Amino acid sequence: MSAASPRTGPFRPFVIRDVTDPWAMRALEDVQVAAWGYADREVLPATMFRIGAHTGATVLGAYPAEDVDAPPFGLAYGFPALQGGRLWHHSHLLAVHPDWRGSGAAVALKLAQRERAVSQGLTRMTWTFDPLVPRNARLNLGKLGARAVRYHADWYALGEDPATAFPADRLMIEWDLTRPQAERPPPLPEGEFVLKAGDGRPASPLPHRDAPRLLAEVPLDAFALPEDVRLTWRLALRAVLEPALENGYAVTDLAREGERAFYVLTRLQE
Repeated sequence: MSAASPRTGPFRPFVIRDVTDPWAMRALEDVQVAAWGYADREVLPATMFRIGAHTGATVLGAYPAEDVDAPPFGLAYGFPALQGGRLWHHSHLLAVHPDWRGSGAAVALKLAQRERAVSQGLTRMTWTFDPLVPRNARLNLGKLGARAVRYHADWYALGEDPATAFPADRLMIEWDLTRPQAERPPPLPEGEFVLKAGDGRPASPLPHRDAPRLLAEVPLDAFALPEDVRLTWRLALRAVLEPALENGYAVTDLAREGERAFYVLTRLQE
């Protein structure tokens, strides 16, 4: 069982540990409920963590450093993935209790996950996140230096009826584990705008002229908006991001200007 260096600052110090005991894995179910409000049927059960850890998956927990018996407040779970003869690590879960957000635990969990993947000889990690949650975009793009390479509409079935469920679109992140990780500050929004807000709602997507750098606005707290407004943002971002990523762009950063946020889309080199 290994540990990361404790974090200090306004939050209590914490450690990252591999979770190998099946009874300790049950507490990772509670972390998912606290982080996302999951119902029982949505929680990844301890039995999956158990078999995953036995077959090459990474199961990590974040714990307060001063109390060895305290339950975990964060987790990271991922496993080796194979497609087209290419092997990499797919990170399926990263969850942090709301009381610990901003503590650095999410970055620490991700870096520990990276260490485990590299020790297995893997050089690439993927995961998904909701493009309507710019807080996660800041972590993935600005703090870890990864990039979003594909847009998946209706990636999950998060509802009983597909006709009424809010569409669970996701961006697929790709992280090159051979490159050094260095956090960078949010850039200013410089580039050609393809999506901007107007009176709190997205304006019609704007055409672009194959510019090297595009900008698409995203609300800072979409899930505080009425559902109809949130759906409008979902569909507008889908209309912009999906074709851009299919045509040579990647989402490489999250720009900020006051209380506004913008995805930065960069044309990849041929």
